[in-house]
Amino acid sequence: MLETPHHKYRPFAPVNLADRTWPGRTLQAPPTWLSTDLRDGNQALFEPLDVDAKRELFALLCAIGFKEIEIGFPSASRADFAFVRDLIERQLIPEDVTIGVLTPARGDLIDRSIEALVGARRAIVHVYNAVSPVFRDVVFRKTKAEVMAMAVDATRRVRALTDRRPETQWVLQYSPEAFSATELDFSKAICDAVVDAFKATDEARVIINLPATVEVATPNVFADQVEWMHRHIARREAVVLSVHPHNDRGTAVAAAELAVMAGAERVEGCLFGNGERTGNVDLVTLALNLYTQGVAPGLDFSRLDEIARTASRLTRLPMHPRHPYVGDLVYTAFSGSHQDAIHKGLCAQRPGAPWDVPYLPLDPKDVGRDYQAVIRVNSQSGKGGVAHLLEAHYGVVLPRRMLIGLGAAVQARADETGGEIAAAEIWRIFCDHYLKDSETVRYHGYDLDTRADGHHVRLRLAIRGRVVHYEGCGNGPLDAACRALPGAIRLCHYEERAVRAGSDAQALALVEVADPEDGQTVMAAGLHENLVTASLMALVRAWAGLALSAAIGAETGPHAVLGADGRA
Repeated sequence: MLETPHHKYRPFAPVNLADRTWPGRTLQAPPTWLSTDLRDGNQALFEPLDVDAKRELFALLCAIGFKEIEIGFPSASRADFAFVRDLIERQLIPEDVTIGVLTPARGDLIDRSIEALVGARRAIVHVYNAVSPVFRDVVFRKTKAEVMAMAVDATRRVRALTDRRPETQWVLQYSPEAFSATELDFSKAICDAVVDAFKATDEARVIINLPATVEVATPNVFADQVEWMHRHIARREAVVLSVHPHNDRGTAVAAAELAVMAGAERVEGCLFGNGERTGNVDLVTLALNLYTQGVAPGLDFSRLDEIARTASRLTRLPMHPRHPYVGDLVYTAFSGSHQDAIHKGLCAQRPGAPWDVPYLPLDPKDVGRDYQAVIRVNSQSGKGGVAHLLEAHYGVVLPRRMLIGLGAAVQARADETGGEIAAAEIWRIFCDHYLKDSETVRYHGYDLDTRADGHHVRLRLAIRGRVVHYEGCGNGPLDAACRALPGAIRLCHYEERAVRAGSDAQALALVEVADPEDGQTVMAAGLHENLVTASLMALVRAWAGLALSAAIGAETGPHAVLGADGRA
């Protein structure tokens, strides 16, 4: 058992921001997105990407719509340096995409980073140094003044080197690493000094990136920190305020959303949340969260499964089946009550109307999914799931009473197998229960004539191996058949459907008949290319299921009896 942790872990102090404004705001527009899959994401992989894989991932990020992409850490890796040069020299960077690289606040590493970017149309030089107390006191053993000097000296060096290469449009980005664990007044002071050192203007703004390098508090605390900086940073008009949330507490998406409400204009993260430890903020989830609130995210995830497969193949990271929006099971319901609600919601949803389907916050079709996997049946399911699968895969909508009976049969099969019951198996169970002839009575054929007094039908049945025929007249084929069959059965219910099977579409007839003496009812179905044939097959099967059919023997009263070979 975990002991009471108060002696070991200290709760993070809240921000004194009594007049915070972010709780009353809503997200109205997307932030500027930066993908760091090729830098932060790549350095967190078991096996970093090779050049071919990096090229493919870069092309994917461009196709999705990212306009800012951090492509590497060229001062730390020959492979990263070579990749940056490869993109620039082979002119693989679209005109509207800005690349960026990361460098520590060290002179020689800054030099190497800018060398890697020579010839780029537009580039972000992202400089960072850690500024929190534990880094100052334990890792660097430097004073606040010395830590600030590191950042300012690095900024001046970047400015001097980039001024010599005016052919590139240079953007400085500065990150006070471990911002979320740093005193706000010191974060402000060091960021103000960087903005001044780079001589930022309204037209040439500096990106100040506030990283939750490690999540140390709840998302509302991070939002308060961001709003405090948004209000107090000295030259706000010369700053693009950015955030880089990590997911140590599992709340990076919430932290990013609240940070944007609090004044952040830009968000850094990775596809599907890849990154160190528990990962960076998941940009797919964040973007689609905006989308479901009616805000166009500016990123194209309409082919989300293809994006996920490509990312998983390149990174060798599996996709959890419950991953928001993209997991194999996130649009799937096994629970009977969920299935019933989803099925009814999909039936009620009208084209062009606002999406309003229970348990589905996103229309699966918007991200390239269909509805076939929305409902899957197992032992936890009910008739709603059975109904949905039959309709989705076969176009068949069953009457409620028939659906209740089929649902019980499917439930029994699921309990027996302990696994999932696919649509094809449900159809087989339906066929076994409603499309199967009895051992005693089998449909053999019919003749139909239309006369002045109505429809005349001559039914041929095989009863206990002998073929007999029954004749009757009525106002339609079914009415005539009911009058022809012994027992004066009553037709309670009749429906017809077309079973989807391409060019081999067949008619499905569904009937319920009753014994007028004891009120017993039986439901059955018939499937045939011809609707009348399907209807008569269903009627005969239902009649055969009644108790009165068991009393029928070789003698058939006034009706003619044919031989076993079918001849009179």
